[in-house]
Amino acid sequence: MKAVINGITLGYTDRGNGTTLVFIHAFPLSKSMWLPQVDALKDSCRVITLDLRGHGESDTMLWNWTLDDYAADVIGLLDHLGIAQAVFIGLSMGGYTVFSLCRHFADRVHAIVLADTRAQADTEEGKAGRRGMAQIAFNEGASAIADLMIPKLLAPSTIQRQPDMVEQVRQMILQTPSVGIVADLMAMAARPDSTDLLTLITCPTLILVGEQDVATPVAESRYMADRIPGATLVTIPEAGHLSNIEQPRAFNHALETFLQRLKE
Repeated sequence: MKAVINGITLGYTDRGNGTTLVFIHAFPLSKSMWLPQVDALKDSCRVITLDLRGHGESDTMLWNWTLDDYAADVIGLLDHLGIAQAVFIGLSMGGYTVFSLCRHFADRVHAIVLADTRAQADTEEGKAGRRGMAQIAFNEGASAIADLMIPKLLAPSTIQRQPDMVEQVRQMILQTPSVGIVADLMAMAARPDSTDLLTLITCPTLILVGEQDVATPVAESRYMADRIPGATLVTIPEAGHLSNIEQPRAFNHALETFLQRLKE
């Protein structure tokens, strides 16, 4: 399905009925990364996934976007669908977008799931690294980004034992236009620090992290869990940064347990 939101055509899926879940994907992927969660939850919840601008089935535009623009697109899609509140699940860059939702649209947030992400802004070294990667994307395209990102996205055991999964992730990256990759990197480098926001988050919060995540290590998730009131932290064994893809059963179990608690 597609809808014009904030002047941009966004691709999305909308399956099932019940508590509304909105899944926000990681860099440099697309809504297809959430297929294991859609399949598991569509019979008990209303499950929405979307391609952020510059990804998947959504428009690609040459512009200087921000994570706040991504958050505004998410809310615009909910307005289009007539949805007042939702549970927002964001992984990595999706988590950064969830922080923007909490900052600017708190009244639309029923609960949040922060997966394999962090609250801190980039260091100067981190910003320089993103600028360098953006230049590679501009010069060499998505294939070069896939080569750089796969060791950061997947656990070593996944890379060694599951070549089909490695290829699946590679194909998702290859389908992302270079313009979208560059825009993501610039938006993430410019994102504000969200550490002061953590203590102000009052909605139910689940934090998930792969135990072998090298991009946003377990310590980053523990930092958030210690500061968000009442947050629950679950570590996913034998998973790296893409814990929802690498260990979908464990990820889905933690998510379903959290959703059940929301109903109690």
